[in-house]
Amino acid sequence: MAYRKLGVDNKHRRSMLATLTKQVIMNEQITTTVTRAKEVRKMVERMITYGKRGTLGDRRRALAFVHNDKEVVNKVFNDLAPRYQDRNGGYTQIFKLEERRGDNAPMAILKLVEEAK
Repeated sequence: MAYRKLGVDNKHRRSMLATLTKQVIMNEQITTTVTRAKEVRKMVERMITYGKRGTLGDRRRALAFVHNDKEVVNKVFNDLAPRYQDRNGGYTQIFKLEERRGDNAPMAILKLVEEAK
């Protein structure tokens, strides 16, 4: 699987992606750089897919990825999975913003899609 290095070593990248994934799930949106948003989107989509399948193995995989944060995993399995039950992927949207002041990094909002009820 190809991935972006994001300018940090492997342990830091995995930890950063897990933290950003937890923030997206709990707050339903975050503001970050475009490249990080594109990487985190993959992880969030995978977590919601785990929640939709709902097996014990999927719950354990989700727990392992988010460093045993049970609150996040419960939200995925109990709230987000039923919300997106009839949707086949595409649970997130990326909205591009202006460049960050200081280093001109392109910024974006990563947001969970609101499901029409």
